[in-house]
Amino acid sequence: MSVLDRLGVVRRINAAGTLTRLGGRPMAPEVAAAMAEVATVSLDIADLQQVAGDRIAALLGAEAAMVTTGASAALTLAAAACLTGSDLARMAALPFTDAFPNEILLPRTHRTMYSRALSLAGARLIDLGHNDRGTGAGVRGLEAWEIDAAITPRTAAFAFTATPETIADLPAIAAHCRARGIPLIVDAAAQLPPRENLRRLIALGADLVCFSGGKAIGGPQASGILAGRADLVGSALAQQLDMDIRVEAWSPPPLLAQILHGRAPPHGIGRGFKAGKEEIIGLLVALERFVAADEAAERASLERRLRAIAAALGGLVGVDAELLHGGRAPQLAITLEPLERARAAVTRLLAHSPPVHVGERRVAQGVLLIDPQALAPEDDAELAAALRAALALG
Repeated sequence: MSVLDRLGVVRRINAAGTLTRLGGRPMAPEVAAAMAEVATVSLDIADLQQVAGDRIAALLGAEAAMVTTGASAALTLAAAACLTGSDLARMAALPFTDAFPNEILLPRTHRTMYSRALSLAGARLIDLGHNDRGTGAGVRGLEAWEIDAAITPRTAAFAFTATPETIADLPAIAAHCRARGIPLIVDAAAQLPPRENLRRLIALGADLVCFSGGKAIGGPQASGILAGRADLVGSALAQQLDMDIRVEAWSPPPLLAQILHGRAPPHGIGRGFKAGKEEIIGLLVALERFVAADEAAERASLERRLRAIAAALGGLVGVDAELLHGGRAPQLAITLEPLERARAAVTRLLAHSPPVHVGERRVAQGVLLIDPQALAPEDDAELAAALRAALALG
């Protein structure tokens, strides 16, 4: 009996993408094997973070990197690093930050529900700019004078949410922040693929970049990457590790040594975000695999699978399946008429055995999205059959 059968947990067919609530992207066998190998031994986590971080940094073109327990944890640690630097007293004070600069500037058009991760470190988020583009009221984006007007002696950092639409603004904002000595944090949690974004955001001027490890990279769901300036990554690592150790009995790795200068590391605000040896190794192996993969061939394979699923829906009245080539990965958009059919179809698919999940972002428009990034190839035929049955009912 499998562990899922023993626990009564139902397997799902995931055609909704690399969603956290569905466990992210399934791991490759070699990633799971690497995690199982290190699970049976003891390792020095600080040294392991240094070794893994060096390899990750080289792949990203960054000064330094570390493994976090997800992109959200990376954002909180990034904020903590910008708030404290190498000041142990400030590290010990977090999340209480009234005694030192604690404001992070954030364009209104970049605020998401994930922005709260910055606040968890004790940062106060300062909205700036207008949302003219988002509301359709105008064409102007964030301008340099708006950043200058928001900068005060309390400013600790600037936060930027990377999307295909916002990345073009990054170089100008990065240059402006750098000229004023303000570190720039970039949330790029789901900006893979394309693989070029691993290096692109650092190259465009980000001081810290946060990626998810459990989405496109295919690492453990509870993993992420924080990469960028060595002083800031070192500060973040110092605030993540559990290091109850006598200073004279410990030789810290270089990334921590530059921050601690012979002092004992604190029990920082990142203690709840500690990454285990399994997550560190699993993320590294998955990242190396992701970088080595043939991105064009993988995309072509996903498109072939989606075309086959679309063909299986042929002949259904009021059903139109269109392959979408843009975006981070190809998707299949299934448009239903009348549009009210979409909600009913979602309900029927979730009642299927096993339950079938599809993308619901455009359900109000009568559109179901099929995202194959986390869809096992062996589930394609059953997905197509479940879709046809659900949609044939009208």
